Amino acid sequence: MGQFLQQNDVILFQGDSITDAGRNRDSGDDLGRGYAYMIAGRLSFLHAEKRLRFVNRGISGNRASDLQERWEADCLDIKPTVVSIYIGINDTWRRYDQNNPTSAEQFEQGYRDLLMRTKERLDARLIMVEPFVVPYPEDRKQWREDLDPKIAVVRELAREFGALLVPLDGLFAQACTRAEPSFWAPDGVHPSPAGHALIADAWIRTVGA
Repeated sequence: MGQFLQQNDVILFQGDSITDAGRNRDSGDDLGRGYAYMIAGRLSFLHAEKRLRFVNRGISGNRASDLQERWEADCLDIKPTVVSIYIGINDTWRRYDQNNPTSAEQFEQGYRDLLMRTKERLDARLIMVEPFVVPYPEDRKQWREDLDPKIAVVRELAREFGALLVPLDGLFAQACTRAEPSFWAPDGVHPSPAGHALIADAWIRTVGA
């Protein structure tokens, strides 16, 4: 398995609705019903002796700038030893549904701030999950113009900060050759149970667990 996951690790999942996955925010231990829950269950089973702890602080609708505003309370104060960040699709989506765009430069600035603050304050290992969109419904295809540069930002920052990268966009494209796009994400963005399982599997394989 390698040494990425260590004894008594506190693993924080941060992001938007895909991470939130309907969690009960009144319960600090609730992991929602998505990939974070699946990862926690699988790794707790496989590595019971490590006594891993999992925390989910994803909030539906968030963009990188929202994470910046709550990073102190919802990341740094928790003192995680592993920080998993999955953000970016809303930075694209708001351009198309609210005419409220985030440029790739703004996105990079916000994401870089999160990573720098984490590196300065915590001795945490970083995992970055790139955003994805699948070509369903048809209008999602035009989102690539906005999303692709943001995916490139995530990949560049992962290299720069020595983070593990979960290359979701390509993995979902590959999955869409096995079953239609709506099978994996009924609205092109929010994963089905199969889509969440794809994310969980990719995350676990990326950390070598």
